[in-house]
Amino acid sequence: MKVSVLGCGGSSGVPALGGADGHGQWGACNPDEPRNRRSRASIFLRMEDGCGVLVDTGPDLRAQLLAHGISAFDNIIYTHTHADHVAGIDEIRGINRQIGKAINAYATAEVLAELEARFAYVFKPCTPPHFFRAALQSHPITWGQPVTIGGFEFVLFEQNHGYVTSTGIRCGSFAYSTDVVELPEASLECLRGVQTWMVDCFQKTPHGAHAWLDRVMEWKDRLQPQRIILTHMGTEMDWGWMQENLPDGVEAAWDGMSFEVPDPPHGL
Repeated sequence: MKVSVLGCGGSSGVPALGGADGHGQWGACNPDEPRNRRSRASIFLRMEDGCGVLVDTGPDLRAQLLAHGISAFDNIIYTHTHADHVAGIDEIRGINRQIGKAINAYATAEVLAELEARFAYVFKPCTPPHFFRAALQSHPITWGQPVTIGGFEFVLFEQNHGYVTSTGIRCGSFAYSTDVVELPEASLECLRGVQTWMVDCFQKTPHGAHAWLDRVMEWKDRLQPQRIILTHMGTEMDWGWMQENLPDGVEAAWDGMSFEVPDPPHGL
């Protein structure tokens, strides 16, 4: 399975809008380092048989898919409904036109209900072959229970994201946990044995809705994955600083990064 990092930034991206010259607020991030330029967090999974699974449809989706040469897939997992994870939903219309059908959308019933309330037209019967609007087909999931997506087994688990919850993703030996500050015990059990874990690390200091560096290190000590890749990073998280200071087995993601992990098990 190939994991493509479409974006690894926080809700404002890096740089954030503004700045003295109007060209962005970089915070501690060196603007001359291209890996500090981060779009909103999303990943794409491509199995060896060609099955594709997108995670979230943020506002930078069109540019992200073009940059990675991704033009066809059948499945989306939604982690939660914050705008930086759903506001690019209309961009999937181009994918509908490529595959000629609605895309499967997997999320909790609560998340799907909110998406259907905010984007009702996306969940109406699709209009092939022209697709005048984006088209999704809802598939509710239950945290902690295996679900078959594209013929492969996934486990989606609960995450505390401050005042709301989000969904983490376990896919064989790989896991993805964006937008999380605390993990329930049952979710930590879902992560037991994970080898490669992409995890939220918005900043170095404590935050009410996002993990920070010391929190990630606590999880590392407990779960002991071989590889942790930080994502959803804000302007405190300078690439050069992280290269010099992150411990062995911990690294920063960057927009355009990709890596290989074993395919998850086939579903029943």
